[in-house]
Amino acid sequence: MDEDLLFRALADPVRRMLLDRLRAEPGQALGALVEGVPMSRQAVSKHLAVLEAANLVAVVRRGREKLHYLNPVPIQEIAARWIGTFERERVAALVDLKSKLEGEDGKA
Repeated sequence: MDEDLLFRALADPVRRMLLDRLRAEPGQALGALVEGVPMSRQAVSKHLAVLEAANLVAVVRRGREKLHYLNPVPIQEIAARWIGTFERERVAALVDLKSKLEGEDGKA
């Protein structure tokens, strides 16, 4: 996983909006994704290409149509590596604090 590419892809608000739309309604074609977006098809297509390169969007071809699907795996990997690591340390610190406040035998 190229984390730099992934974080760059997630840094753009338009790309995050596209990911939100794919999460809400998987399997959308470019035409559906362009609806309601104040930019050209070409601009949305470029944003989708960045998301595909970062492995955040998977594409399935159905005839001449490309259907786009959110791939949550890279986001989960980020959560496990970055957020999960910090969470473990915080929980361990709270357990230690609780033990010290209650005493070693668990009685206050």
